[in-house]
Amino acid sequence: MLRITDARSGEPIDLPRGLTRVHVHPVGEDTTALRLLLVADVLARALDLDGSPCLTVARVGPDLRARADALGIRRAEPEAPPGGRVLHVRGPGRPAPEDGPHLEVAPSDDPSDDPSDDSSGTADPTALRLVLLARPRRLPAAPDAGALAEAARTLARWRRSVAGWAEHPSRPVPDEVRGRLRAAWEDDLDLPAALDVLRSLEAGVTSEAGRNGGAGERDGAVPPGARFESYAYADRLLGLELTREIGTRY
Repeated sequence: MLRITDARSGEPIDLPRGLTRVHVHPVGEDTTALRLLLVADVLARALDLDGSPCLTVARVGPDLRARADALGIRRAEPEAPPGGRVLHVRGPGRPAPEDGPHLEVAPSDDPSDDPSDDSSGTADPTALRLVLLARPRRLPAAPDAGALAEAARTLARWRRSVAGWAEHPSRPVPDEVRGRLRAAWEDDLDLPAALDVLRSLEAGVTSEAGRNGGAGERDGAVPPGARFESYAYADRLLGLELTREIGTRY
């Protein structure tokens, strides 16, 4: 069951299955507003994975809508019919409606506008999505040129790996991997922890202990087909297009 921390009370709240309306409160069209929409997008994905239908509600201008589309963020409805549970996603210091719990998201700097640096206009805007997902939502994010370039390299490497693993017989997602992924996103949307699971699998282990040299299944013990299914499963939440290179020859 998904559990979030209400920013108003500081108390954890369990979200039982049921229709949920996620109301997003962006101000302006900068990267902070984009980050709010991204958190709402991942929250909606987590609810969907838990079997709860979800509707995202926000008033979004055309520039912000274009940026959100580039990051694979689902489109929000400007209005929503009554009914179901209500959650709010907002920035710090913004008005707090009383009709549901709140997820507070820290500000984010805009990528560099230096014309000599094309990382903010990268051919793969999903790099910005990864940079923002990798930062705990309560902490400010600074997607500078270095962070965007590193994220683009990580995505390229993961997509090449997934494409290679897809050529092997499929194997189920290991129970430990599935458990770690769900424990991460069900614990107040801990997305950095979910990304750590992928890094462990990339290293050929199913646990962080094994990745660091402790007990854990080591390289060769996790079949390629299981790594493929694990990355594809995680990407239902993360939305990083990790399977898009399948069929590509390197």
